[in-house]
Formats: sequence, C-alpha cells, structure tokens
Amino acid sequence: MAKRDYYEILGLQKGASKDDIKKAYRKLAVQYHPDKNPGDTVAEERFKEATEAYEVLSDEQKKAAYDQFGFAGVEGMGGGGHDYSSAFRDFEDIFGDFSGIFDSFFGGGRRSSQGSGSVRRGSNLRYDIEIPFHDAVFGTKVEIQYSRNESCSVCKGTGAAGGSGRKVCPTCSGSGQVRRSQGFFSIASPCPSCNGEGYIIEQPCQSCKGTGIQKNRQKVVVTIPPGVDDGKRVVIPNQGDAGPNGAPNGDLYVFIRVIPHEHFERDGKDLYCAVPVSITQAALGTELFVSTLDGKKIKVKIPAGIQNGKMLRIRDEGVPGGSRRGDLYIKLMVQVPAKLSKKGKELLEEFSKTEGEVNNPKPMALSELRANR
Repeated sequence: MAKRDYYEILGLQKGASKDDIKKAYRKLAVQYHPDKNPGDTVAEERFKEATEAYEVLSDEQKKAAYDQFGFAGVEGMGGGGHDYSSAFRDFEDIFGDFSGIFDSFFGGGRRSSQGSGSVRRGSNLRYDIEIPFHDAVFGTKVEIQYSRNESCSVCKGTGAAGGSGRKVCPTCSGSGQVRRSQGFFSIASPCPSCNGEGYIIEQPCQSCKGTGIQKNRQKVVVTIPPGVDDGKRVVIPNQGDAGPNGAPNGDLYVFIRVIPHEHFERDGKDLYCAVPVSITQAALGTELFVSTLDGKKIKVKIPAGIQNGKMLRIRDEGVPGGSRRGDLYIKLMVQVPAKLSKKGKELLEEFSKTEGEVNNPKPMALSELRANR
C-alpha cells in the first residue's frame, strides 16, 4: 500500500503551523491510542501513522526537508517511519502539559505514565537492507542479524534477584508521584524514591543490574513479497526491543533498497529493456531470442521496416502479483555500423542508388515526428 502524505494523515494543508500540527496529532492520538483500542490492529496502525507524521512535521529541520523533497528528504534523518520511541514520548509531553495543569489546580489523582499500573511497549527498531532487482520483482527470504533489548534471562525481566520480586514503593504507594502543597495548589512530581516507577527492587539482579533488560543479537528471516518497491518497508511484529517489566515488545521495521539492474527497469508492474538490432534486421524483419528477467529466452518477431526506438510488448513477462502479472516492453535500438568492409560499403552504395536516396530531404510533418519518438 502506498505511503500517505503526512499532511493528509493529520488532515492539514501544507504550511500548517506548529500549533495546528500539535492539535491535529493530539486529536488522532486520543482517538487511536493503543490503550484506548486494545487488540485493534487498524487503530494501532493509524496511531503509528499519525505518530510518524507528527515526528517529522513537528521538527523544523525535518519539516523543511519533507516540504521540499517529500519522503526522500527525511530518509536518514531519523524520521519517516524510523524508531517511534521518541515520538511516543512526545505523546506523553503533549498531554502531560494539560494533565499537569489540572493536577496542580484540582489535586487530581492521575497515576504517572511510568507508575506500576502502566504498560509501555518496547521501542520499535529499524533495519535497512539492499536486495537485487531480481529478488524485489520475484520475492525472496533474507536472514538478518541485529541487536535488540530482550528480557533478562536470569530474572525473567523483573529486575529482581533470586525471585525476590518488586515491592510497591512505600513513599508514593505505587503511584509514581509525590505531592506537595503550595498555597491553594497541590503540585505533583516524580517520586524520588522510585524515580516515578511506582515500585522498588531491594535485591537487583546482578546480570541486568536491575533493569530487567539485556542486549542480545537476534536473527530473523524476513520474507520479501514479490513486486516490492524501492523504499518500502516490511513490518515484523514483536521483534523490536522488549518492553520494560514484561510489557510487549516493539516491532521491527525493515526498509528495503532495491539495487538497480544492468539491463532492466521497472514502472509499476511493467518491465522495460532495450535490445539492439542491425539495419538489415530492422529493414527486412527477423526473429530474435530475448532473455527475460527470470532467465527464459523468448522468441520475438521483429516486423520489417521497424523504426529506431519502437516498443514491442510481451504480455505477462513483467512483475508478478495481484490479479495478473505485468508486461515486458522491449525497446528496439537500430545500430548503425561504425565501420564497414569494402564489400559492405559497395552493397550499401548500390542500395542507396536503387532506392533513390536524396541529399536534400524534405522536413517531416510534426505528426510523423511525434509518431517516431
């Protein structure tokens, strides 16, 4: 599925202000946030899509690059489908601005996003691969190896040694916040005893130092579907970083770069190549055997009098996928010999006399010029 324009995703026009971008993202994030739509994969994708758009358009440098060059402008800048973890933190910042105000004025009891009652997925990861043109057209499987955070194998992700487990923080009673009164207001701040986590570990695991996370190398086989385009991505669920305290893993985003082919080009589901023919083959007509991308040799009939640059269409020899396979277009390039033998020169001179060729040709009609392009 083609990637949607970031402004379209947020329902904005190009040139929207930073405040408009923030408001539009806040509205979509509330609607599609995974915590509000548990198990709804469509809502989750909408949330990720909106977050990706916000990640780019809220950054002045990325926004300027995207406005000028589109998706290509933000490639390699940390935007456009990269690691969402920073943008997910921005989500907390966006709504934290308002919830903090209400907490201060009314002494609300909102639990910290890092408290013991929260479930925060692990970070999404990005991996870039290059594949040959042939594999992009017909599909393939690629084994990749990368580093990711996994739950500690010793403490099973709890961060506590010897099964001692975690205890509710006595300072904040598990809320992750402490409050102090200032005049008429009650102001909340992260608990200093548990750093806002809502729990404490009295005996940290020595293997992971109490984090519950270890960095490990991971091998994954990525299935590349037939007909994948350059710049597309394959999402592998649950193969990103492990979530803290046993929370779900993030996803792995595999971005694909297709290596150009020496002889073939692609336009959608159709393939294009150029084949040389001699002057005599073009004039008299012939049959040629042309190699296709998948290694077959097909017989192609060249009609007599074919002109340079003409296209021949071979059905169902293009990119597979969908209801039908694309086509192969062969562009015929008439080759003029750079050197001639004495006999060949004599024959061509005789041909010129026979056909009555002249040295003062009349200009062609524009319709003929366009037809021969």
